[in-house]
Amino acid sequence: MKRLSVFVIVFSFLIFSTVNLFARTFATIGTGGVTGVYYPTGGAISRMINKKSNVYGVKVTVESTSGSVYNINAVLSGDLEFGIAQSNRQFQAVNGLAEWAKTGPRTKLRSLFSIHPETITLIASEDSSIKSVSDLKGKRVNIGNPGSGQLQDSKDVLASFDISPDDIKAEYVKAVEAPGLLQDEKIDAFFYTVGHPNGNIKEATSGRIKVNIIPIKGENVESLLKKYSYFAKSLIPGKFYPSALSNSDVESIGVKATLVTSADTNEKIVYALTKEVFDNLESFKKLHPAYEVLTKENMLQGLSAPVHKGALKYYKEAGLLKYINPELIK
Repeated sequence: MKRLSVFVIVFSFLIFSTVNLFARTFATIGTGGVTGVYYPTGGAISRMINKKSNVYGVKVTVESTSGSVYNINAVLSGDLEFGIAQSNRQFQAVNGLAEWAKTGPRTKLRSLFSIHPETITLIASEDSSIKSVSDLKGKRVNIGNPGSGQLQDSKDVLASFDISPDDIKAEYVKAVEAPGLLQDEKIDAFFYTVGHPNGNIKEATSGRIKVNIIPIKGENVESLLKKYSYFAKSLIPGKFYPSALSNSDVESIGVKATLVTSADTNEKIVYALTKEVFDNLESFKKLHPAYEVLTKENMLQGLSAPVHKGALKYYKEAGLLKYINPELIK
């Protein structure tokens, strides 16, 4: 009888474990290049959820992608459950602008929260004699790969100075490739919208070719800020890049990284992810210097898509609804 009892217990445990395994839901967060801030951000969020996978029944993985546009489209097609995207790209998708002009507004796009600020960063070699955005005419400049948020950012900045991609020798490669191209003297400058400090920028400023971080400021930029509400003034701390010739703080503008999903994503998964990040915000902020400025209030700003019901459930419980644009609560 004892052997039978042991067999029954072991068999029951195996059945229970198998049921739990198959009941577990898997979700993927689309990020960006492995050297940017998106990838470690996705990794940090996934680890928080996976520590409690037995509680929530969710296992989260991270995928390196080409960036904001890809992530939004993949979320809407169901290829990804979550994606990190720049706030301006979120705005454009919801309103059927830029890459979504032909398809129209992406009405199923949903937001969870904003994450770190991202600054439009312009790096130029010393020998290029580039001191401002106006000096880019005729130069070899990487403005970002198709499918990335930074490509549109670069175009917006250039347009504010009455410069089109045709006025420069434009390259369209990934940000991870740009520092090498600059150090190999194959380009004169590159744009990169990113949170600081950043490994790519450190690479670009520490090589044989000496570089400057170029300010993005002036009357042209003021007009851009008025035209697009999702842009805001930003500052690149010189202490992060001591090898750059311009080793003082540099003025620029930026957007925010935001976490998005689809209206079709399971409410319980969205609730779990939101709760873990906000309930453990102080621990989350220690994971990367770009997170230092985060507060629960500013993480609910910079959103354009309606907030997902799963996230709203948590915000209601936590008393945070007052920080959300009422138009985004549906």
